[in-house]
Amino acid sequence: MTELARADELVVERIETVILDVPLRRPHKFARVTTDVQPILLVFVHTGGGVTGVGEGVVPGGPWWGGESVESMKVTIDTYMTPQVLGRQVNDIENIWRDICDQVNANLYAKTAVEVALHDAWARSLGVPVHTLLGGLSRDSIDVTWALGAEREEVVIEEMQRILEARTHSSFKLKMGALDPVADTQRIAAIAEKMADAASLRVDLNARWDLETSRELLPRLAAAGIALIEQPVPGEQYEALAELNALLPIPVMADESLRTPVDAERLIRLRAADVWSMKLTKVGGFRRARDIVAIGAAAGIPSHGGTSIESTIGTAASLQLACAAPGVTWGSELFGPLLLAEEVALKPLSYSGGRLLLPDGPGIGVEPDPAVVSALRRRHLTRD
Repeated sequence: MTELARADELVVERIETVILDVPLRRPHKFARVTTDVQPILLVFVHTGGGVTGVGEGVVPGGPWWGGESVESMKVTIDTYMTPQVLGRQVNDIENIWRDICDQVNANLYAKTAVEVALHDAWARSLGVPVHTLLGGLSRDSIDVTWALGAEREEVVIEEMQRILEARTHSSFKLKMGALDPVADTQRIAAIAEKMADAASLRVDLNARWDLETSRELLPRLAAAGIALIEQPVPGEQYEALAELNALLPIPVMADESLRTPVDAERLIRLRAADVWSMKLTKVGGFRRARDIVAIGAAAGIPSHGGTSIESTIGTAASLQLACAAPGVTWGSELFGPLLLAEEVALKPLSYSGGRLLLPDGPGIGVEPDPAVVSALRRRHLTRD
């Protein structure tokens, strides 16, 4: 299909939502939950011209993080969002977004899945990659940090050593928040004592500590050789995050505190973070993500390509953004497909020398494998 596609060929005729349960290669322990299966929602937008776009809705470990789940996303999209999209052209994204927001408050993960699917269908109708619709390329690959669960010291060190020996990654993010804060700090300090000279180490507390605990213990992590602290306090505690950012000699990254452009303005005004974690999934899609990254860049704040442990489909979408937005200069942790035990795309993404390479091709650059989708598809709304 070409840029001269007729208007009727761009019309959305049908939307399909499918939940997959994709096993992980190893359990992944977050601050509050541990999972060995990643539920993923795929949203397929079918057009009158025979083009299908796909978007992915996924949250890291379930609704504890962002308040949504694949089950809630599916019901919300099927019931409330789909009627706002059917019969509309896939390039009418801003107006579709406005009408969806009139019907559905928040639910940014669900909105991302639909918005990305519309962009994918539009780009495929034009025969161009999504990054063309976002303004073109700033880069064609990005560094990838490997994230480890909140496991015992020996388990974390063994995994890090194995990855370093394979020379696939040289920076690591360690999850915290699942243990008593003092014990957790001792665990990370012991890991840093053995590994900080060999790799760049970062920690993510998933917003689990309060200000007083953070004041006391985070300087110990900085002294131990940790290079960055991600979201130590709850997302709504911007002033506390700002106080810690001023206190620490290493960068603080905002994640749970950043979901909207208004959040971005507040982070800047309070000087609450040195780096922003930009998860495409949590902000509502490409356009909001691009805007938020640009707001940060205008204030001299770089963005990092965060992950919700997406499949190749969601990771490819995040990669399109990371390679298009000039402000994504703090690397990424787009390692999701490497943690999944099943490849859901017809062709996997390419990782080389610690970097993720942008795929060729129209749309997001990858397509789901129908056989794998059928095999992993959940037959009911909830798991049996």
